[in-house]
Amino acid sequence: MGYDIERFINPVDDDFKCSICLAVLENPLATPCGHVFCANCVLPWVVDHSTCPLKCGKFSAKELNNVLPLRNLILKLDIRCDNFHRGCLKVCKIAMLDQHLEECDRRPVKCTNKGCQKVLDTKDQLTHETMDCEFRPAGVCDKGCGLPVPVKDAEEHSCVKALLAHVASIQVKLSSQERNLKKNSARHSKREKSLLAQIACFQNEIQMQALRYQKKMNECQAEIEYLSIWRPGTESKFITRIS
Repeated sequence: MGYDIERFINPVDDDFKCSICLAVLENPLATPCGHVFCANCVLPWVVDHSTCPLKCGKFSAKELNNVLPLRNLILKLDIRCDNFHRGCLKVCKIAMLDQHLEECDRRPVKCTNKGCQKVLDTKDQLTHETMDCEFRPAGVCDKGCGLPVPVKDAEEHSCVKALLAHVASIQVKLSSQERNLKKNSARHSKREKSLLAQIACFQNEIQMQALRYQKKMNECQAEIEYLSIWRPGTESKFITRIS
């Protein structure tokens, strides 16, 4: 997907727009037939269909080419921040956009307090997590369980319920990790089998080459022996002996 048209301060030439997403080209790639699309738009299409999205020719993804002069022109365009809907007023060149986004105080972040689902601006994160969030820890239970107690549960905290919830949370995490381990194990096993098959193939090829070289060496050795003992009229006797 390209850059949304509404984010640009000035009108954008149609030659700078992608025919698939209709947005301003991002990382433009050209087809052998001369059409230009966003990389993220055209690559999946070509991989699946092996044709131009405008259906004017067949080709593979390897035949797509970067359009660096066009990309450089687009990088000089003025654009609003990704977070302008959240109130960021920053306007910069596309080339400088990533740097700004790393520093933007309107960047959306999720509250890190366990149980809270709120998404807020980066500039408000610290205040929310330490002062406003009802899931922020009020302290550690001193009644026996020793677990952190959220502000919202401070008055009605039950050690038994808290421990049960804690154990359930650990079990969920363990189950998730177990599933991930099985997936990784299966993936690694498949890769290992593939590598072993490749190694076996290489070993067979090496053995075949060794046999070919040995045969060649034997032939050369026989020829050397023949030349070293050759006398006129002995050819047929020697040939009979070595055959």
